[in-house]
Amino acid sequence: MKDKIEEYLHSLLPSRSGLLADIEQFAKEHNVPIMEPEGIEVLLQVLRLQNPKSILEVGTAIGYSALRMSEAVPNANIVTIERDEDRISTAKQNFERAAKTDKIRLVEGDALEQAGTVAAYGPFDAIFIDAAKGQYKRFFELYEEHLSNNGIIITDNVLFKGLVAEEEETIEPKRIRSMVKKIKDYNGWLMEHPHYHTVIMPIGDGVAISKRK
Repeated sequence: MKDKIEEYLHSLLPSRSGLLADIEQFAKEHNVPIMEPEGIEVLLQVLRLQNPKSILEVGTAIGYSALRMSEAVPNANIVTIERDEDRISTAKQNFERAAKTDKIRLVEGDALEQAGTVAAYGPFDAIFIDAAKGQYKRFFELYEEHLSNNGIIITDNVLFKGLVAEEEETIEPKRIRSMVKKIKDYNGWLMEHPHYHTVIMPIGDGVAISKRK
């Protein structure tokens, strides 16, 4: 039933064209992870409802999510962080093709080391975390300092292909098992955080939405 529902929801999504379709195809061909279609629609709808003036994205990849967010809330200024040189180059090209360089600023470097640079562009009404999953808690703690009083933090991949619901000792290889444990620890920490209300939505690869209390 779950698979059928996912297929049905996917069938309702409008298809992308032009540059966005090109980026989706590039991601598929080059094995670049981008947010799953159902998950990104949740992200975009939350942003439309919130109408943030400033957004921080931790994990640019090739710029797909940043462009989708900019399309959904065109007046928002977006700062996005990426450390991979090849993906930085591709993202820059995509931002230029979309004529979004005035609205999207790409900060180059490891997100764990760029808080000082990013601070100059804050505070942010929304923070979107979609980078190294093993570092989610550190990203959250590092950048929540730059969240506005009524801000939200959205985290992708918190269900990790459903593996968070499996018995850890049955998961192979050990590298994946370790990743699953870190995500489960993050989810538990997030749900019990004294300063945030959080909901985890089982859509796409799992989307957590946290709002300041």
